[in-house]
Amino acid sequence: MAATPQALQAHRNRVPAERRRNFGVYVIAITVAAAAITLRDFTQLPSVLEHAPLGFWVLAGLAVAGDALPVTLPGRWNTSAIYPSICFTFAIMIDSGLAAAVVVQGLAVAVASLRLRHALWRAVFNLGQYTLAFGFAYAVLHLLSGDSPAGLPALAASAAAWFAVKYLTTATAIWLRDGGSLLPIIMGPLANEALSTGALLMLGPVIAAQTEVAPELVLALILPLLAVRRLSIITAEQNHLANIDTLTGLANRKALIGEVSAAVAGHAQRAVQGDPRSRFGLLLLDLDRFKHVNDSLGHEVGDRLLIAVGDRLDRLVRPGDLVARLGGDEFAVVAKRLDSPDQARELAEQIEQALTAPVVLDGLPLDVGGSIGIALYPDHGTNFATLLRHADVAMYTAKHDGDGVAVYDPDADQNSPQRLSLLADLRTMLGQPDRGGLRLFYQPQVEITTGEVVGVEALLRWQHPTRGPVSPDELIRVAEPSSVMRLLTRWVVEEAVIQLAKWSASGMQVRMAVNVSVRDLHTGAIVEQIEELLQRYGVPPYRLQLEITESALMADPHRVLATLTRLQLLGVGIALDDFGTGYSSLQHLRRLPLSEVKIDRSFVMAMADDPDDLVIVRSIIELAGALGLRVVAEGVEDERAWRLLQSAGCEVAQGWFYARPLPPDELADWLSRTTLPARSV
Repeated sequence: MAATPQALQAHRNRVPAERRRNFGVYVIAITVAAAAITLRDFTQLPSVLEHAPLGFWVLAGLAVAGDALPVTLPGRWNTSAIYPSICFTFAIMIDSGLAAAVVVQGLAVAVASLRLRHALWRAVFNLGQYTLAFGFAYAVLHLLSGDSPAGLPALAASAAAWFAVKYLTTATAIWLRDGGSLLPIIMGPLANEALSTGALLMLGPVIAAQTEVAPELVLALILPLLAVRRLSIITAEQNHLANIDTLTGLANRKALIGEVSAAVAGHAQRAVQGDPRSRFGLLLLDLDRFKHVNDSLGHEVGDRLLIAVGDRLDRLVRPGDLVARLGGDEFAVVAKRLDSPDQARELAEQIEQALTAPVVLDGLPLDVGGSIGIALYPDHGTNFATLLRHADVAMYTAKHDGDGVAVYDPDADQNSPQRLSLLADLRTMLGQPDRGGLRLFYQPQVEITTGEVVGVEALLRWQHPTRGPVSPDELIRVAEPSSVMRLLTRWVVEEAVIQLAKWSASGMQVRMAVNVSVRDLHTGAIVEQIEELLQRYGVPPYRLQLEITESALMADPHRVLATLTRLQLLGVGIALDDFGTGYSSLQHLRRLPLSEVKIDRSFVMAMADDPDDLVIVRSIIELAGALGLRVVAEGVEDERAWRLLQSAGCEVAQGWFYARPLPPDELADWLSRTTLPARSV
């Protein structure tokens, strides 16, 4: 939807290529029907014109002059304009017959079409509509009044017939051109147009009566009609302003909701008909550096920047697509009739590329980028609220990942109903005595040279009472962005310390590694919690080791460093998990109080077949050795991997080659009956 009248008229003059055939047939059918219903009356036209009184020519002149200044109505579903000629041509129909009214209306249509730059097909169609409307109105008038003077009921019924035919043929034409559901197109502007057009039609009988008495007094209606015209313009502008953003002239949120709702109805209908282009996309754009412009150069420059961005977007989109500003620096695009999801991404990438060029204001180039999220109908939602929320999720994914463009992915949606429900269940389970199926399993960590079990890693498992097993990755994705993560970490650490105390009492002396989120390290509270637990259960601090991921650490290394230093002073070991998959610098690696690095399983599992991965594994082992750090390799699944790690000098390994994660009672039984391979093997 364009904001300017010129763009709106251009939109109304276009018919999508795939709809031209049906639309053309409809236009021809209306024109033929109009000709058929009025042809007989044209035989009397010469006689009517020859004996036409002065009043007829006054009304004809006013009709043609009036349509030189039609009242255009903004909006996609409006019937384009209100034509003042209606009251005069309706009066001519009452006094001089059907053919005379059609001829005068035809002249008025020609003038209005030139004034509004209508395409030729549209001018012909408008004349066909008017002719058909007059034909039905004339038939109703004569059916109800016969040869007697028409009374008010007959005149009102005739006007109603005229309006119904004209309005419904226009609504049908819009439906055939744009698609969607017919009922909203009919009901949308019905009240406004019934009031304005109905008022003009009911002026017709008054004008007709006055013309017979004193035709010159009809000129006195010019001023009231100008007042009505002005009132119609004000009303139309107010209705239009309710749907546009006053700063940029683009559609606003209200218009966006209406457009998406119409697109949902239209694309649903196309899907039923088997049209492959039954998808559309909602693209949500957020400018990346707009706040810096506002803060440094002021809001006036910021407003001009938003206008410039809006202009770029409006020029980029395809005909029929809608650009809207939601507020602030957020814009939305409705990309309709997509052959495939790739088309939405291509449009988003074009927008992203267009925003890379600086916007020059007063000679100052301003760099603005944008992050764009895409939600597709019906894949990601079937109503406006769902599509907008999912586009918002995708937009923040694009912003977080730095990719610029992202399509909605349910796995990245931390606030999906399923995840919110799972998060609520997790919070509830943590408050129950049995933890609702939450358990810790333990995977042995084996010293490669001796085959001795020197440690275990505590791994979280959840057997949900109704959902069944919940994967650890899903569990962490749900919990980590919320405050539940700290509750979960508190329980995991306490459970691990209790288990260490039990094993120590039975003579089993091992080190236990526990994974913690970077969120847990943002404050020093975890240090006090661990210190209190170790003292309560009598567990030496060196038996406990906390594992933090490389990617999480790099997100905020300075904030975490103080907490890690306090844990080191307490005697708790710190391991850097998934090493090699993040972006940690050697400087951070040197400064952090680490005791161990764990080589990510992706390198270990592939190194037997991929020389590059083997080089990475050897390099990590050598680097860690130079820094005095112990190395643990994860994901050791077979003997080949074990032997390669052995030859590379790796100290400790864990994986299914040794043992799967086990409950604590099964782990003790496994230790009593298992002999593990050592270097001498």
